[in-house]
Amino acid sequence: MDIFVRPGDSLWYFSEVFKIPLQLILDSNRSINPQRLQVGQRIQIPGFLTSSYVIKQGDSLWQIAQKQNVQLDAILLANPGITPNQLQIGQTIQVPQRLIWRLVDGKQNYDYDMMISDIKKLQAAYPFLQNNSIGPSVLNRQIPEILIGNGSKRVHYNGSFHANEWITTPIIMTFLNDYLLALTNQTTIRGLSMGPLYAQTILSIVPMVNPDGVNLVINGPPDNEALKNKLIAWNNNSTNFSGWKANINGVDLNDQFPAKWELESARNPQAPGPRDYGGEAPLTQPEAIAMADLTKRSNFAWVLAFHTQGKVIYWGFENLEPPESQTMVEEFSRVSGYEPVQSANSYAGYKDWFIQDWRRPGFTVELGSGTNPLPLSQFDDIYQQALGIFLAGLYL
Repeated sequence: MDIFVRPGDSLWYFSEVFKIPLQLILDSNRSINPQRLQVGQRIQIPGFLTSSYVIKQGDSLWQIAQKQNVQLDAILLANPGITPNQLQIGQTIQVPQRLIWRLVDGKQNYDYDMMISDIKKLQAAYPFLQNNSIGPSVLNRQIPEILIGNGSKRVHYNGSFHANEWITTPIIMTFLNDYLLALTNQTTIRGLSMGPLYAQTILSIVPMVNPDGVNLVINGPPDNEALKNKLIAWNNNSTNFSGWKANINGVDLNDQFPAKWELESARNPQAPGPRDYGGEAPLTQPEAIAMADLTKRSNFAWVLAFHTQGKVIYWGFENLEPPESQTMVEEFSRVSGYEPVQSANSYAGYKDWFIQDWRRPGFTVELGSGTNPLPLSQFDDIYQQALGIFLAGLYL
């Protein structure tokens, strides 16, 4: 929500009027010098929208503020130039409205366009969020990374490495939305205050590593006839892509990392297809390259890759993981009920490569149980299981 500076205003005063932590207002207005506010300057207030209100006979701004449960000065700030004692019947004003509901509706077939739309909604309402592209997919869809927090510790979550595990994306997006609501309303999640987590951690989220694959599973093949025919051929001549894990090139992105890639490749398919083909070499696919480049430049303390299914958490790779990995996975297990498993006896995965090259904690979390893609009827249960892991990944 936009407001406009008047003589004598300060960002601290705005935080008092709107009951929003000052740091969130500072982070929502990074280009502004808080010591040199200019009269008329636009300031973004996170966690608020405005709704239009048409003045009726007998209305006063004080009455409207009382009915809408906002301070009178909040209305004045959202309506520069308004004269309180000269309201006109039929005049339209903007009334600040605190966001207390989710903008993300994850319980639906959640494709790339839905994710991008939700990211835009969240950024508009919570401008302290940062959103960057880490690179393009094969079909030139930009892969977003969302950043939240201003601490010194960097933590990373990702989802939808595998196309038919797309439910991980709306699960992650729902957590992001709940985190934002708790920050701006200064409420807790499972008894935890989110403010200290925001202050100590920068959370990096790539909610959909494999956008082309997700869209293939949810929406079917693209219109391009040559590509469509190629995909059907790779899919055992089937037009049912519900079991497709790979990217649009038929390469399994979680078999693309240089962590004993040769061993994984030798026992897997040697040609493009729905799953398990690791490509001609590690890091040949743009989505895997984008994730590797992001990780190399980000200095993550630990990473969590969310997959489905099995209700297990894999936490080791070739005994290269640091001792704290076991302590962390025991906490993840406690808060989720998931089983910790040191090794999946596989190679070339994202968390394998992270553990190998950085000797830091990396985890693959297998959400839910059943046959992929997991049904949306499991969404609420999966979210409650994952929520403890999302939180522990920030406070550990």
